[in-house]
Amino acid sequence: MTEPDFSTATRAAYDAVATRYAEEIPERYHSSPLGQAMIPVFAELIRATGDGLVADVGCGPGHVTAHLHSLGLNAFGVDFSPEMIALARVAHPKLRFEVGLMDALAEDDASLAGVLAHYSIIHTPPERLSGTLAEFHRVLAPGGYLLLGFQAYDDSDELAEAFDHLVSLAYRYSPDRVAELLLTAGLAEVARLVIAPGEDPNRGFPQAYLLARRTEH
Repeated sequence: MTEPDFSTATRAAYDAVATRYAEEIPERYHSSPLGQAMIPVFAELIRATGDGLVADVGCGPGHVTAHLHSLGLNAFGVDFSPEMIALARVAHPKLRFEVGLMDALAEDDASLAGVLAHYSIIHTPPERLSGTLAEFHRVLAPGGYLLLGFQAYDDSDELAEAFDHLVSLAYRYSPDRVAELLLTAGLAEVARLVIAPGEDPNRGFPQAYLLARRTEH
């Protein structure tokens, strides 16, 4: 599969800031109770279905993969940045990390119990998001769970709005419109959390977490 230009450019941008990112982002994640609120729910639902594999897609330096592992999940990380994967392997040597694209995962059809995309769809152009969600559906087993986290756009008339992310061009997504795309992809919304914009000290963006389950088909 030929890598799209936006992915190549975004990878280069993350490779360039990987060390600083790995120093700052895990601490920010661990200091945000609301930002973690859906993670234990996601983990508990997956544990109830058995001991299946869970992919942390866009794992960066591996801090969220490690959190999933601490919650009892058989989790591994995937990221398109080789520099990020190298840092993740150093920080968490007992866990599995691999370089890969989230819209062309190496996993077999219906092989995963869960997929987490924690702020990793934000660099996906809106016209490509449905394809990425279809890929998540492909790798999830029937009944498997997907958890998406992203900066939210509160105009449901539009799917997304671009913003000047500090690393690379990114998009805020409408939770309602993303839920529609999930359903079209065969992923039914189970729950959502929307964090008020005033809780974001940097941009003042609302934050959204959508939990979905693959249907039986």
